[in-house]
Amino acid sequence: MKKILFTLLFGLFCFVVNAQEAKGPVITFAENTYEFGDIHQGDVVEHTFKFTNSGDAPLVITNVTTTCGCTAPKWPKEPIAPGDEGQILVKFNSRGKRGVQNKPITVYSNAKQTTRISITTNVLVDNK
Repeated sequence: MKKILFTLLFGLFCFVVNAQEAKGPVITFAENTYEFGDIHQGDVVEHTFKFTNSGDAPLVITNVTTTCGCTAPKWPKEPIAPGDEGQILVKFNSRGKRGVQNKPITVYSNAKQTTRISITTNVLVDNK
Protein backbone atom coordinates (compact mmCIF):
# COMPACT_ATOMS: atom_id res chain seq x y z
CA MET A 1 0.00 0.00 0.00
CA LYS A 2 2.84 2.38 0.87
CA LYS A 3 4.46 1.66 -2.52
CA ILE A 4 1.29 2.56 -4.38
CA LEU A 5 0.81 5.75 -2.37
CA PHE A 6 4.46 6.73 -2.89
CA THR A 7 4.19 6.05 -6.63
CA LEU A 8 1.02 8.14 -6.92
CA LEU A 9 2.53 11.05 -4.97
CA PHE A 10 5.73 10.90 -7.02
CA GLY A 11 3.71 10.91 -10.26
CA LEU A 12 1.65 13.87 -9.05
CA PHE A 13 4.82 15.75 -8.09
CA CYS A 14 6.34 15.15 -11.54
CA PHE A 15 3.14 16.35 -13.21
CA VAL A 16 3.05 19.57 -11.12
CA VAL A 17 6.73 20.33 -11.78
CA ASN A 18 6.26 19.75 -15.51
CA ALA A 19 3.14 21.95 -15.60
CA GLN A 20 5.01 24.79 -13.89
CA GLU A 21 7.81 24.69 -16.47
CA ALA A 22 5.46 25.30 -19.40
CA LYS A 23 5.50 29.03 -20.16
CA GLY A 24 3.13 29.22 -23.08
CA PRO A 25 3.75 31.94 -25.67
CA VAL A 26 5.93 34.89 -24.60
CA ILE A 27 6.38 37.98 -26.79
CA THR A 28 9.78 39.66 -26.39
CA PHE A 29 10.49 42.87 -28.29
CA ALA A 30 14.00 43.91 -29.32
CA GLU A 31 12.96 47.47 -28.36
CA ASN A 32 9.83 48.83 -26.71
CA THR A 33 10.13 52.45 -27.85
CA TYR A 34 11.36 54.21 -30.96
CA GLU A 35 12.27 57.90 -31.31
CA PHE A 36 11.91 59.42 -34.79
CA GLY A 37 13.50 62.70 -33.72
CA ASP A 38 12.43 65.91 -35.46
CA ILE A 39 10.10 65.58 -38.44
CA HIS A 40 8.09 68.15 -40.39
CA GLN A 41 4.33 68.50 -40.19
CA GLY A 42 2.78 66.36 -42.92
CA ASP A 43 5.58 63.77 -42.95
CA VAL A 44 4.62 60.10 -42.78
CA VAL A 45 7.23 58.01 -40.98
CA GLU A 46 7.34 54.31 -40.17
CA HIS A 47 9.23 51.91 -37.95
CA THR A 48 9.32 48.13 -37.71
CA PHE A 49 9.27 46.65 -34.21
CA LYS A 50 10.86 43.19 -34.21
CA PHE A 51 9.86 40.56 -31.68
CA THR A 52 10.57 36.93 -30.80
CA ASN A 53 8.29 34.27 -29.40
CA SER A 54 10.51 33.28 -26.49
CA GLY A 55 7.88 30.92 -25.08
CA ASP A 56 7.18 27.27 -25.70
CA ALA A 57 3.84 27.51 -27.56
CA PRO A 58 2.72 29.30 -30.75
CA LEU A 59 2.13 33.05 -30.34
CA VAL A 60 -0.98 34.57 -31.94
CA ILE A 61 -1.33 38.36 -32.08
CA THR A 62 -5.06 39.01 -31.95
CA ASN A 63 -5.07 42.82 -32.17
CA VAL A 64 -2.84 45.88 -32.10
CA THR A 65 -4.44 49.16 -31.04
CA THR A 66 -3.35 52.79 -31.09
CA THR A 67 -4.72 55.93 -29.46
CA CYS A 68 -5.54 57.85 -32.64
CA GLY A 69 -6.03 57.44 -36.37
CA CYS A 70 -2.66 59.07 -37.07
CA THR A 71 -0.89 55.83 -36.08
CA ALA A 72 -1.51 52.68 -38.14
CA PRO A 73 -0.09 49.24 -37.22
CA LYS A 74 0.29 46.11 -39.36
CA TRP A 75 1.00 42.77 -37.71
CA PRO A 76 1.28 39.10 -38.70
CA LYS A 77 -2.01 37.21 -38.62
CA GLU A 78 -0.44 33.73 -38.67
CA PRO A 79 0.90 32.06 -35.49
CA ILE A 80 4.56 32.64 -34.61
CA ALA A 81 6.23 29.37 -33.59
CA PRO A 82 8.40 29.19 -30.45
CA GLY A 83 11.81 30.70 -31.20
CA ASP A 84 10.61 32.40 -34.39
CA GLU A 85 10.54 36.13 -35.04
CA GLY A 86 7.89 38.51 -36.28
CA GLN A 87 7.43 42.20 -37.00
CA ILE A 88 4.91 44.93 -36.33
CA LEU A 89 5.06 47.85 -38.77
CA VAL A 90 3.87 51.18 -37.33
CA LYS A 91 3.20 54.21 -39.55
CA PHE A 92 2.70 57.70 -38.11
CA ASN A 93 1.11 60.52 -40.13
CA SER A 94 2.04 63.92 -38.69
CA ARG A 95 -0.56 65.89 -40.66
CA GLY A 96 -2.20 68.37 -38.28
CA LYS A 97 0.20 67.53 -35.43
CA ARG A 98 2.71 69.82 -33.77
CA GLY A 99 5.26 69.51 -30.99
CA VAL A 100 6.20 66.39 -29.08
CA GLN A 101 4.06 63.36 -29.92
CA ASN A 102 4.10 60.16 -27.86
CA LYS A 103 1.95 57.39 -29.35
CA PRO A 104 1.41 54.20 -27.33
CA ILE A 105 0.64 50.97 -29.17
CA THR A 106 -0.95 48.04 -27.33
CA VAL A 107 -0.27 44.50 -28.56
CA TYR A 108 -2.90 41.89 -27.65
CA SER A 109 -1.98 38.23 -28.02
CA ASN A 110 -2.41 34.84 -26.42
CA ALA A 111 0.62 35.55 -24.20
CA LYS A 112 -0.09 35.98 -20.49
CA GLN A 113 0.56 39.73 -20.51
CA THR A 114 -0.53 42.51 -22.83
CA THR A 115 2.48 44.38 -24.23
CA ARG A 116 2.88 48.10 -24.88
CA ILE A 117 5.31 49.64 -27.32
CA SER A 118 5.49 53.29 -28.34
CA ILE A 119 6.81 55.82 -30.81
CA THR A 120 7.78 59.41 -30.11
CA THR A 121 8.65 62.34 -32.32
CA ASN A 122 8.81 66.12 -32.39
CA VAL A 123 6.69 67.59 -35.18
CA LEU A 124 8.07 70.86 -36.52
CA VAL A 125 5.72 73.35 -38.16
CA ASP A 126 7.13 75.16 -41.19
CA ASN A 127 6.37 78.88 -41.13
CA LYS A 128 5.67 79.93 -44.70
